[in-house]
Amino acid sequence: MAKIKYFYNPHKLDFEKVGTSIWTIVLRVFGFLSASAVAGGIMVFAAYSFIDSPKERVLKRENEQYKLQIKYLNGRISELGVQLSDLQERDANIYRAIFEAEPINMVVRKPGANKYRSLEGFDNAEELIALNQKVDELNEKVRIQSKSFDELSQLAKNKTLFLASIPAIQPISNKDLTRVASGFGYRIHPIFKTHKFHSGIDFTAPQGTPIYATGNGTVSLAENGNGYGNHVIVYHGFGYSSLYAHMSRIKARPGQKVKRGELIGYVGSTGTSTAPHVHYEVIKGKNKINPINYFFNDLTEEEYQAIRNIAAREGQSFD
Repeated sequence: MAKIKYFYNPHKLDFEKVGTSIWTIVLRVFGFLSASAVAGGIMVFAAYSFIDSPKERVLKRENEQYKLQIKYLNGRISELGVQLSDLQERDANIYRAIFEAEPINMVVRKPGANKYRSLEGFDNAEELIALNQKVDELNEKVRIQSKSFDELSQLAKNKTLFLASIPAIQPISNKDLTRVASGFGYRIHPIFKTHKFHSGIDFTAPQGTPIYATGNGTVSLAENGNGYGNHVIVYHGFGYSSLYAHMSRIKARPGQKVKRGELIGYVGSTGTSTAPHVHYEVIKGKNKINPINYFFNDLTEEEYQAIRNIAAREGQSFD
C-alpha cells in the first residue's frame, strides 16, 4: 500500500496531503525506464565484451583448430619438400649418372597471378595464398619427378637389354687364360712379316673347338670371304657388332637370333691364317675397338688384369 505524504501549510496552520501531478508521474516513469535502459545497455555491452556466448566459444575453438591445421599442413609440406629434394638429388647425381642420361629440367612453372584472387577476401588471405602456392609448387615438382622416373624406368629397361646385348665374354672357353695368343694393336704379320695393325684378339684352340656368341643379337653375316675365311658377324644393337673369323665350320645362319654363350661355329684355320684359332673383333659403329675391355662378365678382377697383361705382350698374330 502506497504511503500518504503530508506537508505543513503555515498559512492555514494545518497539515495538507501532498498531491502528485500526472507530469510528475510521467517524468518519474520516463526517468526510471531511461535508467533501466542505460543499465541494461551497460550490462549487455559488458557481457558481449568480456563474456563469450556459447556460439562464440564454438567459433573460437574452430578458429584455433583451423590455425593448428594450417601450421600442421605447412610443416608437412616442408617435410615433403625436403624428401622430394632428396629424390631430385638422387635422380640427378646417382640414377641418371648410372644410365648416362642428361639431367632433367627441374624448372617449376609459376601459377598465374589470378589463380589466388578468390582467396583475397578472407581475413587470413596471406596465409591461405602462401599455403596454396606451396601446394601448387610441390605438385609441379612431383609432376616433373614422376615424368623423370618414367624416363628412368625406360632407361632401366634399355640398360638391361644393353647389358645383355653388348659383347661381354670371351668367344671360346678360356678358364685357365692360356688361349690368348695375340692382342689388339700393332703386331708382326705372320705372312707378310711387317708391323701391321691387328684389329682383334687371336684365341688359339684345337680344330673344332666351339665358338660362342659373346652377347645377345642377330647374325647379320655368315659366309666365307676375304682373309677372314669362314666368319660370322653378330649385330648386338646399340651400335655394337662382333666378328668371329677363320672358322672350320659355321653353325649360325644369317638372320638367326642368338643369345650370349650360344654356339655359332667351330675353331679352324680358313682364310689368311697360319694355325687353328679364332680371330675375334668388337666393332662400335664403324670403329674396331679393343675386345679386352669387354671381358667383364666371366672374369674376376685378377683374371681380367692377367688377361690384359697377356694380350698386351708384343708378338706375332696368327692372321
